[in-house]
Amino acid sequence: MDFTHLIAEAEREKQEYYEQHRNAYEAYVSVNTPAPPPQPTRSTHRYIHRDREGANKRLVADYFSHLSGMNSFGGPTARRGQHLSGHKGSGPTLILEAVADYRLWICYNETVLIEKRLYGGETSFYSPIRVYVYDMPSKFTYDLLWLFHNTYKETTNLTSNGSPVHRLIEQHSIDYWLWADLIAPESERLLKNVVRVHKQEEADLFYIPFFTTISFFLLEKQQCKAIYREALKWVTDQPAWNWSEGRDHILPVHHPWSFKSVRKFMKKAIWLLPDVDSTGNWYKPGQVYLEKDLILPYVPNVHLCDSKCLSDSKRTTLLFFRGRLKRNAGGKIRAKLVAELNGVKDVVIEEGTAGEDGKNAAQIGMRKSIFCLNPAGDTPSSARLFDAIVSGCIPVIVSDELEFPFEGILDYRKVAVFVSSSDAMQPGWLLSYLRNISPSQIRQKQTSLAKYSRHFVYSHPAQPLGPEDLVWRMMAGKLVNIKLHSRRSQRVVKESRSICSCECRRPNSTSPVPFS
Repeated sequence: MDFTHLIAEAEREKQEYYEQHRNAYEAYVSVNTPAPPPQPTRSTHRYIHRDREGANKRLVADYFSHLSGMNSFGGPTARRGQHLSGHKGSGPTLILEAVADYRLWICYNETVLIEKRLYGGETSFYSPIRVYVYDMPSKFTYDLLWLFHNTYKETTNLTSNGSPVHRLIEQHSIDYWLWADLIAPESERLLKNVVRVHKQEEADLFYIPFFTTISFFLLEKQQCKAIYREALKWVTDQPAWNWSEGRDHILPVHHPWSFKSVRKFMKKAIWLLPDVDSTGNWYKPGQVYLEKDLILPYVPNVHLCDSKCLSDSKRTTLLFFRGRLKRNAGGKIRAKLVAELNGVKDVVIEEGTAGEDGKNAAQIGMRKSIFCLNPAGDTPSSARLFDAIVSGCIPVIVSDELEFPFEGILDYRKVAVFVSSSDAMQPGWLLSYLRNISPSQIRQKQTSLAKYSRHFVYSHPAQPLGPEDLVWRMMAGKLVNIKLHSRRSQRVVKESRSICSCECRRPNSTSPVPFS
């Protein structure tokens, strides 16, 4: 049933019953319950969530039976406790709570419809997002892809901290995967919540297909800055950019260094990021925030451990970490954790190495381990989190400023353990905490990991509920706000107080949550 129809029908029925019994209801409430009708209480919410659909339908029935049982001037004929729901309360209390529950039942139906739509149900009352993909000159797109392809085997090309350049580009290659899906023939695409349009005036959003990470790592410094300036001019010269000042434009800048020299001129666009880094080390204040931008997962470095792999895995290691042990900024905690955990029984701590050998060693280690340590890197996030998830290894997250991809859809508490940096640094605390997690709780998280892994595996064609799909589901939640600010910017006069912003830069502080 269409949600708008549901609301209209519910409001009509409520109004009809209220008009029919206005005098008796108001007289009864005025004598017995002089206070205004209360808002739904916390206990009411708990009651609803215990048996949302069944309980609410029964409470609605109670409300209607109460009204029908009232004589023309008196109160309800049913006595305390004699209600279909079994809810025990006085007459007026029940009526008022039933009214509140009736409204919440309507909201529940909205939630059900949204959940059905989110997970591919038959009910869908939203149109697909319409995306216009800019046809940029090949020097911003195909030429950069060929440069990456033709130089891939130059494994001696390393970054300053020793990471292989091409592997680093791959784990930030979200720009490639999104673009590849959008430009594929419609007959080959599997995603139904986003469609490509070929007229700018028909678009909800505009995608900028510029490979900012490839250009940063594979072009000379001055050459890179020059192509950044050219890309900036090309995009900002487009009519659609000026319609909204870029608010409805999607800019993939998944590596924190990419597009850095000019991105301040595109700060109103939707940035696709690895995290928002509220420490201020990578982005200037006001440039990135959750309401405007979108966090995307890294592309995993290891292969997916499928259901057969998960059933065959013998996880004998309690805690595993393999990677660079010395990092900058917030990643300095790694060295401290290594000193605390090195040499401890059931714990494996290894220095990461480049190339296929290093990748295979990390994959084997994660598949043999129950928990995988995920401290902050140079930024609050790292690809290791997503390597652990697709390997079936429960992430132990020690990164106080970390924000997560698709957190409006996914609940990471089901698959990870969160530990504050201050607790993790106490001698013996972390291992004691992990060893006190029961086998049943571990199995619950491992089961959830098996379900969640599909959300982090990029593929072509893009799969329903894969990361490409969840990008557009998250974008759908931003559209109303984007249109609000875009339309507002088009009609606000110069002399008005036109500053209107809503920024969310609260750090995601973490602390251990007791297991239930």
